[in-house]
Amino acid sequence: MTPSLLQKIAQARSSAPATRRAILDLILEDPDRALEESFEQLAERSRSSVPTIMRTCRDLGFAGLREFKLALAQELALGGSPLHRRVNIEDAADEVVGKIARSAAASVSGVRGQLDMQVLEGAVAAIAAAPHVDLYGAGATSWFMANDLQARLFRLGLSANAWADYHLQQVAGAAQRPGGVVIAISHVGGMPSLLDAVDIARGQGAKVVALTRPGTALAAKADFLLGLSVPDDAVMHVGIDAYLTHLTAIEILTVLVAQRRGEPAVQRLQRAREAFQRHGIDATTHPLQSWDGGGINTGGPAS
Repeated sequence: MTPSLLQKIAQARSSAPATRRAILDLILEDPDRALEESFEQLAERSRSSVPTIMRTCRDLGFAGLREFKLALAQELALGGSPLHRRVNIEDAADEVVGKIARSAAASVSGVRGQLDMQVLEGAVAAIAAAPHVDLYGAGATSWFMANDLQARLFRLGLSANAWADYHLQQVAGAAQRPGGVVIAISHVGGMPSLLDAVDIARGQGAKVVALTRPGTALAAKADFLLGLSVPDDAVMHVGIDAYLTHLTAIEILTVLVAQRRGEPAVQRLQRAREAFQRHGIDATTHPLQSWDGGGINTGGPAS
């Protein structure tokens, strides 16, 4: 039987130099905490250095801390309870809150280390200059992400549409042209209809920005891959870690595209905020409207 990662760590500990043994001891003592920590935090706690952390990961067969963390997270997920990979069935409520909050924070903090800055900057430049942007989502979660990003890009002054229907994704792909951009969002990254739509858009000369896991069929078709890996969820195939990492990437894209488009985008955002404050459906100063164009009397004092 192949030993588990934690078993490999325990075996490596017995023959490791003192500095590396301290690192391995901390991982064995609390693998969840080690999963959440940065290079610097783990080095400080083990009284070692970042290069020593890197060498320790390589001794275990990994290219670096990120690859080691993904393997450790996968093992903890498979070995955890069916409730959540960090939560035990007997945990008290405060332990549940703490574990899930730390897990969510670790997922978000891990985004920075997974994004290739050169690829990200290329994607931002393509989106900011595109005559039109189409957004495709595969499945309920990815469709929500695509719709959210479309609303953000639209407010920046970009021509952007999000498509949920698989047939319309292909029609939109056929209407693309050189200079256009398709943003395809899928954690799983293997939906055949989505891949077909991407192929059609590429055939029209559009560039493809893919928000998915590295190594997927969608990733292979991307001109700009925003590759984000997260541990498997104990309950759902696409769990909260995937939600949070994708939402974080969407926020990063929005801000960087706004920066690239400059003052006009900033002014549009400001005007949109002012309009919502004056006329938003939850604004207290905005009267409810009727079909004949007059306000509905809500029973308040007459003005």
